[in-house]
Amino acid sequence: MEVLRKRPTGRGPAEWFTGDVWFDVIHAGTEPSRMRVNIVRFAPYARTAWHRHAAGQTLHVTEGIGLVCSRGGEVVVMRPGDTVHTPPGEWHWHGAAPDHFMTHLAMWEGTGESGVPETEWGEHVTDEEYHAPPAAG
Repeated sequence: MEVLRKRPTGRGPAEWFTGDVWFDVIHAGTEPSRMRVNIVRFAPYARTAWHRHAAGQTLHVTEGIGLVCSRGGEVVVMRPGDTVHTPPGEWHWHGAAPDHFMTHLAMWEGTGESGVPETEWGEHVTDEEYHAPPAAG
């Protein structure tokens, strides 16, 4: 058994995020584990850039109200207790609603292959994309 001490909280880099985003690395597995888990905190209006994960990603909202969208899809509202999975290779973004903070666990896996990135980052989400009406329901 190994006790892993908490690392310092990090600020989300401007290349990957719009607005104020902070994260805590919970687990960054080393081989043979490829599991990655972060707690990510988004200020109102903050969001990721478009991105995709080689092995997919699962988000679990712990507080606040968030938004998530896959490329070509509708914006979906996320609430505490909601879990959202994006399959491998699916371009998506996620973040806080305009008037709420939002915190989620972000869980994904490394590829286990040297030279194959686990996450590919794209362009920033535009205000028009962010403000698209959410899906009914």
